Amino acid sequence: MFDLFSDDARRDPFPLYEQARRVAPVFREPRSGIWMVFDYEGVRRVLTEHEAFSSRHGPDWMNFSDPPRHSKLRALVSKAFTPRSIVNLEPRIRELSRGLLDRVVGRGGMDVAADLAVPLPMLVIAEMLGIPPADRERFVRWNDVLLDMGQAVVGSPETGAVVGRYTAATAEMSDYLIGLLADRQSDPKDDLLTRLLAADVDGQRLTHEEILGFFQLLLLAGSETTTNLINNAVVCFMDHPDQLARVRERPGLLPSAIEEVLRYRSPLQWMYRVTRRDVELHGKTVPPGEMVLAMIGSANHDPGVFADPERFDVAREPNPHLAFGHGVHFCLGAPLARLEAKIALGDFLERVQEFRPATGEPWEPRKGLHVHGPARLPIVFRGKAGG
Repeated sequence: MFDLFSDDARRDPFPLYEQARRVAPVFREPRSGIWMVFDYEGVRRVLTEHEAFSSRHGPDWMNFSDPPRHSKLRALVSKAFTPRSIVNLEPRIRELSRGLLDRVVGRGGMDVAADLAVPLPMLVIAEMLGIPPADRERFVRWNDVLLDMGQAVVGSPETGAVVGRYTAATAEMSDYLIGLLADRQSDPKDDLLTRLLAADVDGQRLTHEEILGFFQLLLLAGSETTTNLINNAVVCFMDHPDQLARVRERPGLLPSAIEEVLRYRSPLQWMYRVTRRDVELHGKTVPPGEMVLAMIGSANHDPGVFADPERFDVAREPNPHLAFGHGVHFCLGAPLARLEAKIALGDFLERVQEFRPATGEPWEPRKGLHVHGPARLPIVFRGKAGG
């Protein structure tokens, strides 16, 4: 039996994934009773076949719903993530990224997480929602509470305390949202909250609980994936200086490098589903009502799909990774995450030279067992001012 949830395994789960794919690509964890699927085709099937694998387990959020309700809710929020709306955000994202780096490039050291990877996507999603700047520190605290819910899913000993903190934070968010929505009722603005308030689904407006669900989902999904993508890219570049040199030599490789980071160190390591009926996977029958973890981080290292999968290759082609999911639940914010990462990492590589870890200590994983990346990432560097 192997433990995928220790700090060591969360920093480097890939040897365990390789063992699982070879020995038991479908594995029932005996302590929690959760089924884990490790191979690419199995993971894609779990993510795609919503008639066999339900998403209805967890908070009342869009990504925890099934068609047809999921389709209607997704159609609403997708209006904020059209290609044109994402492109229109680029100047503001660039301004925010440069402003964050302006604060640290002269120091010769920074915490990539605290100084760039956490605040940038948080600021972007807060502006999309229309959150006043003075209130944005609450976002960080609420985000940490939402991340902790990953521990409850896998039956952590802290489950009771985690659920308690989530319940309290949800009540706090709900009260906060009442005030914001009342303000939008009397004074509509060009932001996502105003559009959600005016939205119509089958002739009905969204309830307060549905808008709260969107608010929580956008807060977590709109920031955490990008945070880990930026952090993990810096980790990959430090671990693979030859590949960093390729990107510096050919900046046009940055989008391809970002895709390889998404594959090699997937920000989201697993998604969960619940079986609707008996499902056969690799000769094992999973009964209805069982929780199944689709191990995305393992699928993206499957040698049956990716040649030499343990090699980090910034020019990898093809690269059909599953980092943003697959099927009807494919991440709506994927284009925004890619754009934020491209801008932030482009700025970082231009202005931060010869960077390396500030200590020899292994990095501490971020909260939330389902995500992959460092909670803090202190580095030292030679700064290049301006630009």
